[in-house]
Parts: sequence; structure tokens; C-alpha cells
Amino acid sequence: MTDPIDEVLRLVAEGRLTAEEAAPVLDALQAAGGGDDAAAGDKPDLEEQPAGTPPRALRVEVTEGGRRVVNLRIPLSLGRMALDRVPGLTGDTITRIREALDLGLTGPIVVVDEGEDAVRIVLE
Repeated sequence: MTDPIDEVLRLVAEGRLTAEEAAPVLDALQAAGGGDDAAAGDKPDLEEQPAGTPPRALRVEVTEGGRRVVNLRIPLSLGRMALDRVPGLTGDTITRIREALDLGLTGPIVVVDEGEDAVRIVLE
């Protein structure tokens, strides 16, 4: 049996479903499956949103050789469901991202800067 989350992500990747159309489906799948409780760890430097304005998007920026090669804005519900499927993210990093999401924080949550090569994940 195919994982329903993987199936929705596949439909988005094939262009048969937009990220905006997939967001409520993924929210429902997450609600049905329950959420992950994260263990306490180092907290990133984030700002709390004013009441009633939780983050709505996850931005991924990748720079190689000083040139931006990826600037992707993903609806938060899709980003939340896809975290476990991003290659290269450690379990600790995923936990920190989920903690920031649960707290309704905004700002950079992952920053890897190696000179002209960098990766940033930002809640906005």
C-alpha cells in the first residue's frame, strides 16, 4: 500500500496537483496521523509572531559559487509534511524545525554558510 503523503507529494511533483491544492490534504493527513513531539534541544534565534499571525510558508534558499540556485517558497503544510523526506537533514535539524513550527516562530531556522555556498531555511 502506498503512503498517502508520498502519493500527494508525487502528484505535486508531477504537476497534477498544485502546492496550494495539496496543503489542505496534507493538513488532514497530518491531523489523522498525529504530530511528532520533539525533544528539547538548542533553540534557533527566531522571533515570535504577534498573536494570530503564525508563519505560513517555508522558504529554502541554496547558493552555490555565490549564485542563488534555489529560492523556493513552500506552503507551510506541505513543508511540514515533506521535512522527513528532505535528503541531508539530520534528525536533530528536523526536530528543531518542528519545534519552531509548533511555537509559531518566524525567521531563519537553518543556516549553513560555507563561503560562497550556503543553505538557508526560513519560516515566513
